[in-house]
Amino acid sequence: MQSLALIENWPVPTAAAAVVRADGSVVGRHGPTDKVFPLASVTKPLAAYAALVAHEEGAVELDEPAGPEGSTVRHLLAHTSGFAFDEHRSVAPPGTRRLYSNAGFEVLGDHISKVTDIPFADYLRQAVLEPLGMRATALEGGRSPAKDGVSTVDDLVRFAAEVQAPRLLDPRTVAEAMTVVHPGLSGVLPGYGHRKPNDWGLGFEIRNSKSPHWTGTSSSPRTFGHFGQSGTFLWIDPDAGAAGVALTDRVFGPWAIEAWPPFTDAVLAELRG
Repeated sequence: MQSLALIENWPVPTAAAAVVRADGSVVGRHGPTDKVFPLASVTKPLAAYAALVAHEEGAVELDEPAGPEGSTVRHLLAHTSGFAFDEHRSVAPPGTRRLYSNAGFEVLGDHISKVTDIPFADYLRQAVLEPLGMRATALEGGRSPAKDGVSTVDDLVRFAAEVQAPRLLDPRTVAEAMTVVHPGLSGVLPGYGHRKPNDWGLGFEIRNSKSPHWTGTSSSPRTFGHFGQSGTFLWIDPDAGAAGVALTDRVFGPWAIEAWPPFTDAVLAELRG
């Protein structure tokens, strides 16, 4: 895909990107797609997928208590538990605000570790990474399910293909994950300010009518995924029947806000022919 070469114009030391279709075929790759990059918050969709595997295995129920009083696993996945961003303290009643929370995902990981008696990093590896052949992906450092993942573009296209055509999960579970939880809640989309509504599914951000947004202006409202503060993103556009992954080694900032949407628009235009 010629559009992928646009990453060469990004003001970053290194970038890699790829596009994968719903049938698992990789349409194009560009850059060092086997290089390991820190994912930052692109870790969250991987962690969420592991939580959904735990749900299907019967280890957890989405509506069982987890986190602050009144909160559930579903609240934690959808950033509606009331937890603060990076502190394990409640600042709002569960289900009333969309408070994007690293702490919530860390509590979610601890909860799954407790009920399965398996450290979350190991559970993620056994439930998601190994079955998909994602050998270069892991939780490192502080092993936070919110932000400590590392991976390659080659690995993430495997995950993006799985989400589009699930084998590890029932497709109905994945459809629920890309459906808005607690519709209408407002909140802050990191890097973009307050959004009303700030729609989110189970671990995946949902584009809907948000503008400006880190995806393209031509991305469908059903587009979902995540971006990370390490300059990374993964989006899945069901209407286009494809997913895009880009990893860099420069912290998210104004450069990404300017560069990412035109890149995605060019990719979608090329896909549509």
